[in-house]
Amino acid sequence: MSMKVSDHVLERLRAWEVEYVFAYPGDGINGLLAAWGRADNHPQFIQARHEEMAAFEAVGYAKFSGKVGVCAATSGPGAIHLLNGLYDAKLDHVPVVAIVGQTNRSAMGGSYQQEVDLLTLYKDVASDFCEMVTVPEQLPNVLDRALRTAMARRSVTAVIIPADVQELDYSPPEHAFKMVPSSLGMPHYAPVPSDEDLTRAAEVLNAGEKVAVLIGQGARGARQEVMAVADRLGAGVAKALLGKDALDDDLPYVTGSIGLLGTRPSYELMRDCDTLLVIGSSFPYTQFLPEFGQARAVQIDIDPHMVGLRYPFEVNLVGDARETLSRLLPLLETVEKHDWRRKIEQDTARWWEVMQRRAAVDADPINPEYVAHALDDLLPHNVIIAADSGSAANWYARHLRLRGAMRGSLSGTLATMGPGVPYVIGAKFAHGNRPAIALVGDGAMQMNGLAELITIAKYWQQWADPRLVVAVFNNQDLNQVTWEMRAMAGAPQFLPSQSIPDVAYADFARSIGLDGRRIEKPQDVRGAWEAALAADRPCVLDFRTDPAVPPIPPHATLDQIEAAAASVLKGDSDRTAMVRQGFKAKVQEFLPGHRHRQDRPGTEDER
Repeated sequence: MSMKVSDHVLERLRAWEVEYVFAYPGDGINGLLAAWGRADNHPQFIQARHEEMAAFEAVGYAKFSGKVGVCAATSGPGAIHLLNGLYDAKLDHVPVVAIVGQTNRSAMGGSYQQEVDLLTLYKDVASDFCEMVTVPEQLPNVLDRALRTAMARRSVTAVIIPADVQELDYSPPEHAFKMVPSSLGMPHYAPVPSDEDLTRAAEVLNAGEKVAVLIGQGARGARQEVMAVADRLGAGVAKALLGKDALDDDLPYVTGSIGLLGTRPSYELMRDCDTLLVIGSSFPYTQFLPEFGQARAVQIDIDPHMVGLRYPFEVNLVGDARETLSRLLPLLETVEKHDWRRKIEQDTARWWEVMQRRAAVDADPINPEYVAHALDDLLPHNVIIAADSGSAANWYARHLRLRGAMRGSLSGTLATMGPGVPYVIGAKFAHGNRPAIALVGDGAMQMNGLAELITIAKYWQQWADPRLVVAVFNNQDLNQVTWEMRAMAGAPQFLPSQSIPDVAYADFARSIGLDGRRIEKPQDVRGAWEAALAADRPCVLDFRTDPAVPPIPPHATLDQIEAAAASVLKGDSDRTAMVRQGFKAKVQEFLPGHRHRQDRPGTEDER
């Protein structure tokens, strides 16, 4: 039997050592589906419940494996559905290749069923490489370039294959005019800056007395080097959320996350420093960086297109973080005075005390901060964690201390709802021998997570370690937006948009063969985590949490917090009345960690 184009696609993916393709079927890829049958399902076709989830699973797989993620979908609606997950990959610089079907070549331009101009549609999301295969000889070059470009540029690429082309007999490119042969493989490389640029950077850093370091996901492979630089310069280290697992949170000078979901010591680190070193991060919020003119700054990034952003850097170093820091270290002078480092460590220690106090505040029925805080010291040493967008991301950012081999991520730049559960599904295919946890709000769970529990039920027995915990913060409120409306617009909760139904998440999990528990009392929280992390199958934990616990930003002023509280008091519905009851007293209990260091007149005790 002759090899068809569809057979060669899978053969080429195997040659690239692609193990999984996250996908959903449709007649636009019928040729590929038949080829999968002939190939004994290798690479394995992982059937999501929806194409967007397939893309998210490919992103999760790529984030946690370090390999390229591959997803596939049919023409028209299937290709459209992939887009949100693909944009998540593009904005977080994650290598993902999309393989999509298209109507037959003979029907193109005829307003045929499910005909969409995919080259135009994908032009932005796959801007680094997007091509349609129209003849068999074109295939190896297009597929190889898609994979190689995605890995080299940490981006999204797309290969469009019309349905009739999939069924053609494959013939390779010839040694002939206007034929483009291709080859396999992606070489490993680690670019480094010039000696001149390194010297300039060292001069800036050595002149600093109060050095702050900000790291992102680009520093993940340079843990030891970042620690050495921080010790040499007596610096504190803050982390962008995508770099939360790049350095241990239990190091005394690591101030934690920065930004809207960040910590107070990270905010103060940037507020008070005179020198800034940014490593492998494109953290977007300029207002959380030092004031312009306050600090001299150096940036290190492997991508020359990403340097010079966000802040007026004096020196930009283009290179691999580990190799660049290794070359920079011998040029750095050891700081003799340690007042700055001591202040950072004291502020950080105080912050963790505040987090413990906030987690202990009574709520109705459960304080969501306690749910995350109780998990912190129960985390398995090799756990993989995904947080969904929403208030759950606040608790992930502030209460969980990632250390050692622990991994964690979320939708950093797109901040889209719904990737939490599919991320950990992708993670389990990347590392089936490691436990995984998804922290999701009930809004995200209803949007995407419930259906993907079916995917978990379909595949979990393939994983060497069956533990996958989906923790739902069930407060019947789209809580992050509710609080943003209160804090930014002074508006009370608008129930038609914000209130969502209570759903029996744990019951649904049990109905499809998973474990599930509903937790309604604070004293049951820790035991639920322990049981889920010891279970012999994936488990859904439905935590009934209080929507009135505010995700207070670390930089929030008392005026902003009081405005948010006042907005609650404007409401007159029964539900708002329940939230309103005792609200001011509750907010006051959460304020000490913010009040005692506010920039306002008064003694320390008064503050």
